[in-house]
Amino acid sequence: MEALLTSTAVVALAEMGDKTQLLAIVLATRFKRPWPIIAGIFAATVANHFCAALVGAQAADWLQGDWFRYLIALSFIAMGAWTLIPDKLDDVGDKPSRFGAFLTTTIAFFLVEMGDKTQIATIALGARFHDVVPVTLGTTLGMMLANVPAVFLGNELIKRVPLNAVRIVAALLFLGIGLWLLLETAGAF
Repeated sequence: MEALLTSTAVVALAEMGDKTQLLAIVLATRFKRPWPIIAGIFAATVANHFCAALVGAQAADWLQGDWFRYLIALSFIAMGAWTLIPDKLDDVGDKPSRFGAFLTTTIAFFLVEMGDKTQIATIALGARFHDVVPVTLGTTLGMMLANVPAVFLGNELIKRVPLNAVRIVAALLFLGIGLWLLLETAGAF
């Protein structure tokens, strides 16, 4: 349960203002069909985050030891710093897609998520919890919690939600997890 809840919270907060959330807004304004877009976000996230959680869990199985736990803790702290850097969506043009809303969203989300903060966080969460399914479910739920309102509310959400405050909260969450893991590895807990 800890893996599911932690994964949900980490990704939901990290996703605020992220380029995939901006992509959700762009796709919603372009297609004006929220349900296929939401289904595409879900499909892409499950596929991408399952692979990421699996990589993290496998890496943790292969790379045992305190040094690896310190590396995971430091990766959470680095993610906190990275979360403070706002994303810009410059990879999506205004030309119409020849594919429908679902396929365009699925492909775009899967590709844009590669190497993204939330994918890296999913790898770290998979390594931390060694449990692929709850991490995948949690990170997918976190993505949906952040992106479904973005699809329905679009630009209004960006105008009303102070993304800098959300980024700071997300960064503090990553920092807190990283420090907790450092202290746990050092034997302080």
